Amino acid sequence: MQRIALIANHSKPQVYGVARDLMAWLERRGVEPLVPAGTAEGIGCPERGIGAEGLARADCVLSLGGDGTLLQAARLVAKMGIPILGVNLGHLGFLTEIELNELFPSLERLLRGDFRIEDRMMLSACLERDGRKTSFTALNDVVITKGAFSRMLRLEVYVDEAYLDTYPADGLIVSSPTGSTAYSLSAGGPLVSPELQVMIITPICPHTLYARPLVVRGDREIRVRVHAPGAEVMLTVDGQQGVHLDDGDEVLTSRAETPARLIRLQGRSFYSLVREKLREGGNRHSLEEPGDGE
Repeated sequence: MQRIALIANHSKPQVYGVARDLMAWLERRGVEPLVPAGTAEGIGCPERGIGAEGLARADCVLSLGGDGTLLQAARLVAKMGIPILGVNLGHLGFLTEIELNELFPSLERLLRGDFRIEDRMMLSACLERDGRKTSFTALNDVVITKGAFSRMLRLEVYVDEAYLDTYPADGLIVSSPTGSTAYSLSAGGPLVSPELQVMIITPICPHTLYARPLVVRGDREIRVRVHAPGAEVMLTVDGQQGVHLDDGDEVLTSRAETPARLIRLQGRSFYSLVREKLREGGNRHSLEEPGDGE
């Protein structure tokens, strides 16, 4: 590891102090820290800032924040094949690998090469409107949803060229296995082990008794045509990027060509992580360990 990039959540009050300490620690060990312009300005050394193209020089990326920061980092560097180590400065931290108090011992392991890489399937989304195409990449999910005061949508769904159904609903989620623990879970979707190559279709508040989440193979393409004349409709990607949709727009979602590469230092399984993190998130009584009951 010769160059390590820092991608930080600037809304975290401690992030600039952590970034300064981290830069000094790396430089003492002969590692060049690469700092995006916004973070460099926040820590008082704007001359050190790099643009997005400078990230391509990194051997790995440290995301300083929470899951949202890691999602942002994945969209920035996945196509470059750069691995990401998530440092949790937030609360739940389902995707991040280490807590702040583990940072420097974990970095010692990283520099020794004592880690493994876990590939996570990403999603490629394309908005088609009047012959024009706009592309997005997501690690968690691609979501179509109505506005606060809009009427119910009608969402016509195809898997490849096979017609699935037209859902009367508040929206629809197409998630990756990684995203199965996010919005899709809240909407009643299944938990899916992250090494699987699948996509999950989850209707949001469908106005029908038979609509259920559906898991499809990762090599399929999911096409959703929006029927919502006069309604406010949004397309959101990982809950961070969004555009308005018009009646008749189509959103095509498929597996992205390159996965996100996450650095793993811990020996925790996905199943223990689900139990521990979802319990922290408020489901303490529904996810008890064997023997926890009174």
